[in-house]
Amino acid sequence: MFRNAILTLIMIAFTFAGVNAQCETWIGSSQKDAAENAHSIYRAALKTDDFKIAFENWQIAYGIAPAADGLRDFHYTDGIKLYKQLYKAETDEAQKKEYAAKILELYDQAIECYRNKAIKLKCDASEDCYSNRISYLQGRKGYDMYYELRQPYTTNIAVLEEAIETGGNNVEYTVLTPLGYMIVDQYIAEKVDAEKARAVHKLLNEIAEYNVVNSDKYGAYYQQAIDAVNGKFAQIERSIFDCDYFLEKLRPEYEEDPDNIENVKDLYNELKRRGCADDLPIMMEMKEKYEVWAAKVNAEKKAEFEANNPAIMAKKLYDDGDFQGALDKYDEALANEEDMDKKATYHFAKSSILYRKMKKYAAARAEARKAAEARPNWGRPYMLIGDMYGATARTCGDSWNQRLAIIAAIEKYGYAKSIDPEVEEDAKSRMSKYYASLPSQEEAFMRKVKKGDRVNVGCWIGETVAVNFR
Repeated sequence: MFRNAILTLIMIAFTFAGVNAQCETWIGSSQKDAAENAHSIYRAALKTDDFKIAFENWQIAYGIAPAADGLRDFHYTDGIKLYKQLYKAETDEAQKKEYAAKILELYDQAIECYRNKAIKLKCDASEDCYSNRISYLQGRKGYDMYYELRQPYTTNIAVLEEAIETGGNNVEYTVLTPLGYMIVDQYIAEKVDAEKARAVHKLLNEIAEYNVVNSDKYGAYYQQAIDAVNGKFAQIERSIFDCDYFLEKLRPEYEEDPDNIENVKDLYNELKRRGCADDLPIMMEMKEKYEVWAAKVNAEKKAEFEANNPAIMAKKLYDDGDFQGALDKYDEALANEEDMDKKATYHFAKSSILYRKMKKYAAARAEARKAAEARPNWGRPYMLIGDMYGATARTCGDSWNQRLAIIAAIEKYGYAKSIDPEVEEDAKSRMSKYYASLPSQEEAFMRKVKKGDRVNVGCWIGETVAVNFR
């Protein structure tokens, strides 16, 4: 209803504006009373949200005296409010476009009046009096262009940058967020380069920092605005900033909790990715802290791993030549192992070390027997015992006993292949090498021993074997 009733009045307002100079006041005007009366009525109507009455009387007051009494800009700023109401209610895009143009025109008229000092301010004697008000209006214009009027970014950015140029650090906090957001979006769209993006980011942060410190009333608003800006810039900061930027940004986070190693690690890696050199003092400090921590953690993990995996450590110690250490670790593994296959493996490993590396044959054979007991039908332990017998045969006394030791070895190989097909070929190969070393029939005859008789093998072997001849 408000929109329909106002459409006709808009044309009247445009007519008045065309007839009168944009900064004309009602001072000395023959229509002064009408202008003041209309001014009072529309201002009161605005307070009660009676926009129809407000607009009817605003257009009269504005048409007669755009600059009112020359001491205020209400006819411009209130006109902006009224047209924004029309803009929000309108559904026709062409009409919305006209309303938007009128809003921007009213901003420009007010700004021009202040530039010409056609509207006098109470702070007239102050150096920044007019520039601050102009900057405020430029900022509000840009704010509305971004949030409500949806104007092109290029034009919008120019308006907000002009507000900053005019007001400097005194620019209103409402400028920061829309300008920062648009610059980031334009950079992503490749319409703004990295240098421009960095410059705007630096400028907005400087303005915010100044006002957070110097503005008791609005400092928190500047902080909130710049936090939003920096959050938006996080989308592109990795592609536009160098090490110096990230050092400045991340150093406080490090200094706040320098002993939080996870934080130190993350910060160091982030700075490294941002191109910070290793020889920077803060980088060296963080790296040293992390390395000390990592060494400690690795030592703890290693100790835990070794405690929980003695068999793996036994193999490592074996590879390092620490054979007794390896045996000790296998004993640890056996003490905590219930799986019989694994126990067999550990006993077999001990047997191999005792025999091949330490020449402790009796102890080696005992471990091999334990391995065979833990894993029935496994031929490898018997193959290993056979190897021990064959390797030590020459130490078993005279020729006769040496040859009996060979029989003992062949019997172990034979038994191994009889229970474990996997070792059959290997056992046959080893047995064939020893057949030539069996005792002769003549030698046995002299000792009154026949084929098949069971005789005791001397030396450490101490087993009974069935005599066989070569």
